[in-house]
Amino acid sequence: MNRRLRKTALVTAAISAGLLMTACQNGSADKGSAPDSSASTTATSQGSSRTSGTSNASGSSGTAAGNASKSQQGADATITGGTVSYLAPGKYIVSVPGKTDRAFFVAGDTQVHGAGTICGGSHCTLDQLETATRKAAVPADVTIKKGVATVVRERHSAGSGSGTGTKGVSGTWLGNVSYLAPGKFTVSDMKGVEQAFFVADSTKVYGAGTICGTAGSSETSRCTLDQLEAAAKKGVSAKVVISGGVATTVTEDH
Repeated sequence: MNRRLRKTALVTAAISAGLLMTACQNGSADKGSAPDSSASTTATSQGSSRTSGTSNASGSSGTAAGNASKSQQGADATITGGTVSYLAPGKYIVSVPGKTDRAFFVAGDTQVHGAGTICGGSHCTLDQLETATRKAAVPADVTIKKGVATVVRERHSAGSGSGTGTKGVSGTWLGNVSYLAPGKFTVSDMKGVEQAFFVADSTKVYGAGTICGTAGSSETSRCTLDQLEAAAKKGVSAKVVISGGVATTVTEDH
């Protein structure tokens, strides 16, 4: 009887131990599988976060570029009486006292006209413009289209003439207009009295066959400053209205 009881006890203990080991193994397996699921979820979240970050950065960059493009469009102006200074390669700023400074770019088709500082001729290079404005601000008038200068025209310093000063000079003269230097002319009356004057982008030039237009016509035609310069190098009779040393109108006599 005692032997049977001992055998029964041993069998029961063995079965209990087996059941306990099976339960422990199942619990370990369940715990081991949980990290894999968590790691997968974390990796997915991180991947989504990276993708989202890239998309946001790309969107911000595109918006900034769009705003910069829009800010340059419509930035058209003709600025006179200012000085041009160098900012960075291909970029300059024109400053007029009492007004907001205006930055602008230059391009391969930008026309640069010198008056002694940028260069000695009527047509200068962009390299000459950069060299001159790196040293000091240069008096110049600038025509800007969509943020890019189409014309940069250097002005002579007022009163730089010898015996034919222009500083503060105002009035109307009728006589022979002659070329002195880029942007600078003289008008001589019948008595031989000369008066020097400058031109600016705002100067209006009207021709009647010599500067431009049709000879013999009762009406004048609007001319360019380059056409005035070409005609004045040969000599042309015209009426010149000057304000502060700068011609407001030059009208060919007809």
